[in-house]
Amino acid sequence: MKLLTNYKYWIINFFGWILFALFMLTIDKISYGGGGEESVNRVYYLLTEGVLCGLLGFILSFIILYFIENYFNIGDYSKSDVYKLIALVIGTQIIYHSVLWPMLNIPANYFLNVDIELTLLQKLTNVPHFLAYFVVWLFVVLTLKLVYYINTIKVKQLALEANLKEAQLNTLKGQINPHFMFNSLNNIRGLMLEDADVARNMLTNLSETLRYSLTKSELNSISLEDELEMVENYVEISKIQFEDRLQFETHIDEASLNKQIPPMIIQMLVENSLKHGISNIKSGGEVTLSTLVTDHQLQIEVTNSGKLQKSENSTQLGLKNIKKRLELLYGQNATFTLKEIENKVVATIKMPIV
Repeated sequence: MKLLTNYKYWIINFFGWILFALFMLTIDKISYGGGGEESVNRVYYLLTEGVLCGLLGFILSFIILYFIENYFNIGDYSKSDVYKLIALVIGTQIIYHSVLWPMLNIPANYFLNVDIELTLLQKLTNVPHFLAYFVVWLFVVLTLKLVYYINTIKVKQLALEANLKEAQLNTLKGQINPHFMFNSLNNIRGLMLEDADVARNMLTNLSETLRYSLTKSELNSISLEDELEMVENYVEISKIQFEDRLQFETHIDEASLNKQIPPMIIQMLVENSLKHGISNIKSGGEVTLSTLVTDHQLQIEVTNSGKLQKSENSTQLGLKNIKKRLELLYGQNATFTLKEIENKVVATIKMPIV
């Protein structure tokens, strides 16, 4: 933020030095007694003194601010920069007192018919008095610059984090399609020589599913209802492979249908339950998908027959993908758990309703 080009700063700075001038006038008036014509002339002198002090302070503050704006970087300053700033403040004080007293002689001679003659000691004792005002002004300016700098850093940091999240999400989305296609094409390959008609139907279902993944995976969220349609297509493809070994049920809370979720996240849960659950059971098993809306939270649960076991050859790409996407989109407000309960594997996602 450039204060030199900020009209608000100049307005505040101008009135600030006016207040300084009035303060000087008040202090001097209180400390002075007297009456009559002499008192009126004294007021005129004090008024002129206050204006001159304020005007001179206003001009010198511009010099200091010009240095700060052009040569003093709040975020990257060296010791020499600090020394230069201190030297500049001291230099302006020397100028202030060198110019002020000769200037004040003019109104003093005109209104009071006296010359201001101060000893060196008297002039030196006035230095801390006037220096204090400059220090206060400098503190305010540097504080404004620092606050603006911190806010700028925060904005840049948030922008970088947002860009990083977007890049990571795009990377994860890129993992979804190859991961899904690999498993589906394997299913088709196994059926091509066995039943061409079934394989043709499977390709139709796959094309619908891929069309969905291509059009929806670019989005950060979709309605749960849209996701369910895609999952049903995927299950139909899988049923051709598993035949009677796969039983699929849904228990959907109607209130959840219009809720927004990350695309293909339910499909990946179902896919994981088939790949690591049903496919390992000779007699097959059940997969149950349920949703529930409660306490401003959406719960998605996929339960499959089988036991929770970690294969050494498994990369767990799908599960890692789910966890990472939830973390990027919702932070600590979303959870993903995978547990074994009574010979069934239960995958549960809880996320805030947005």
